[in-house]
Amino acid sequence: MAYNLLQNKKGIIFGALNDKSIGWKVAERAHEEGARFVLTNAPFAIRLGSIDQLAEQTGSEVIPADVTKIEDLSHLLKRSQEILGGKIDFILHSVGMSPNVRKKRSYDDLDYQYFSQTLDISALSLHKLLQTAKKMDAIADYGSIVALSYIAAQRSFYGYNDMAEAKSLLESIARSFGYIYGRSKHVRVNTVSQSPTLTSAGSGIRGFDGLYDFTNRMSPLGNADANDCADYCVTLFSDLTRKVTMQNLFHDGGFSNMGMSARVMGVYNKLLENIIPDEW
Repeated sequence: MAYNLLQNKKGIIFGALNDKSIGWKVAERAHEEGARFVLTNAPFAIRLGSIDQLAEQTGSEVIPADVTKIEDLSHLLKRSQEILGGKIDFILHSVGMSPNVRKKRSYDDLDYQYFSQTLDISALSLHKLLQTAKKMDAIADYGSIVALSYIAAQRSFYGYNDMAEAKSLLESIARSFGYIYGRSKHVRVNTVSQSPTLTSAGSGIRGFDGLYDFTNRMSPLGNADANDCADYCVTLFSDLTRKVTMQNLFHDGGFSNMGMSARVMGVYNKLLENIIPDEW
């Protein structure tokens, strides 16, 4: 059901690769709620994915941009305003990539050049985007920027690797820039800490299937999927959340506040019965 929450809103959505992407689902929901927007991704991702299909579906244009390059971001912001006819009301930063994860490097054997690339793509890109947008005065009053994060920014998760540091930095940038942008232009900056989600990127993390099952059993509401995340992002883009900024908002079915659930304990007890001898 649509509520016209984003009627007359103009946006930029990063990171839609295919129909499993959170960015893709956000674009679909934003379109349903009346928004007009530009889609963007790295040039190689555009070649590999199916973003043109999404553009046709939502009546959007695609502008390739490398989020690590200021000149690309400047062009993206300038061209988006030309296409949409005014300042930008919302931006989804759904960007993250770790060469160390892709190359299956363990956390105690990181390639530091790869590590720098992880931080640049997954976190510093948000600062570059915000700094460029502020200098260009590209965001409308009470505009909203949302970046996707994960609870590994606060807790250690096996296999998440150097992306944990990237998410910690991402959340810190949102807080620091959120203060500056809020005071100067009333622009909101928040991060959404999402459940493990069955996307192309998420499934590349070591042990993802086990992690997904564990968090789903642990969370009282179960994992939030990509469609759920899209619904939440739409509310953060809307005028209903005009006073929400500098927050890391957990969207994870309650997982972030759990210690142990009955469902997980039940599985664990069954394992103990099969593994540990009675005399123990």
